[in-house]
Amino acid sequence: MCLLTLQLSAQDLTTTADSVFIRNIFDQALVEGESYQNLEHLCKDVGHRLSGSKAAEKAVEWGKKVMDGLDLDRVYLQSIDVPFWERGDIESASIKSDKDITLSIRTLGGSVGTNGLMQGSVVEVSSLEEVAKLGKEAIAGKIVFYNRPMDPKPISTFQSYGGCVDQRYAGASVAAEYGAIAVMVRSMSLLEDDGHAHTGSMGYKTGVNKIPAVAVSTHDANVLHDHLQKNESTEVELNVNAHTNENVVSSNVIGEIKGSVYPNKVIVIGGHLDSWDVGEGAHDDGAGVVHSMEVLRILKALNYTPRYTIRVVLFMNEENGNMGGKGYAAKAKAKNENHVIALESDRGGFSPRGFNILADSSQVDFVRQFREVLEPYGLHHFEPGYAGVDISPLDTKENKVNPDLIMMGLVPDSQRYFDYHHSDTDVFENVNKRELELGCGAMTSIIYLMDKYLQ
Repeated sequence: MCLLTLQLSAQDLTTTADSVFIRNIFDQALVEGESYQNLEHLCKDVGHRLSGSKAAEKAVEWGKKVMDGLDLDRVYLQSIDVPFWERGDIESASIKSDKDITLSIRTLGGSVGTNGLMQGSVVEVSSLEEVAKLGKEAIAGKIVFYNRPMDPKPISTFQSYGGCVDQRYAGASVAAEYGAIAVMVRSMSLLEDDGHAHTGSMGYKTGVNKIPAVAVSTHDANVLHDHLQKNESTEVELNVNAHTNENVVSSNVIGEIKGSVYPNKVIVIGGHLDSWDVGEGAHDDGAGVVHSMEVLRILKALNYTPRYTIRVVLFMNEENGNMGGKGYAAKAKAKNENHVIALESDRGGFSPRGFNILADSSQVDFVRQFREVLEPYGLHHFEPGYAGVDISPLDTKENKVNPDLIMMGLVPDSQRYFDYHHSDTDVFENVNKRELELGCGAMTSIIYLMDKYLQ
């Protein structure tokens, strides 16, 4: 791939047709936009949509119907096998004392159930390493309570999240190796929330006993911590009936506009259609779904003819397996498709700040050339960084379909994301219309510029 070095100065660029067209893109997003109403339909008519569920299939039908209405060159479903985990209808936890203290919990995705009431003494730890250090003598027969909070110091809350999510995903397997009977994990949130525990995926190491794993709200994690500080022995009673079914067949939803110059070179844009089975999946990732579809709608509305094929994929099963992303990449490789750009939105519907860029240094410099023309719209972050889960399989040694692929992720303001992430409060009412629409404008603008100047 040859990356065209723009011959225009920043001042020239902002006074050319590019500047005018980008203004038109944002006008479309802010005045004629359909993203907010689409998100409302997804959240209210479909609701939460964990892969394998009937709601997830309803979401597939909804996504195809919306893209069918965009007058695209092609809309189709791509079949994939997905896991089907169910939370069950029982979730309760309480500290056993003179007066039992109820704790707000959510079973972690993929967990087994307790097989009825389970009661055990609690051991509090702050890391996976601490479990190993304590060993079987302290851990066996106990409930391990992982209570490492998200660090409030990083400006990006995703950095804070990355610093403690290991206890949620791997905590059960590590504790089980030392004989624990269950684990409780402090919710991944900076908000002290007393009514809403935050769920999320967890996994079991092969050959290790599967034990129940639940998240406890940040407020009630503090309550449990305080109780442990005051009482030499603290007992907790758990009861959850989660279970995993056989895999089911689901679909990625795909729509595209064929390229006029490079029809066999693909710019792929996407978000994930599935969500956790709490809340409505509004920020995670309903916002990314409507962001992505709106790119095609805006380009069509402005009569823009792309040089490259622009394809939107609504991925299924990002939350607990990423089978949509893996399946898409595998099928792209099998068909020898040539992807030149992959852009993902999966950080919520907040005000856009720019883009993470996963590419070599010359490609990062190419994308950074557009910063000046996009800064008036609040887009200033054009830095190397992680692009996204759904598109990540395109970048593996096994599946990468183009060694020059530029991968990007939309970066909105992150301060409120983990207030809602994976919880009952991730609902349509907690998405701001204007912020969502600005994200659509940002996504469409960078795709327009890259489609025009990439050689």
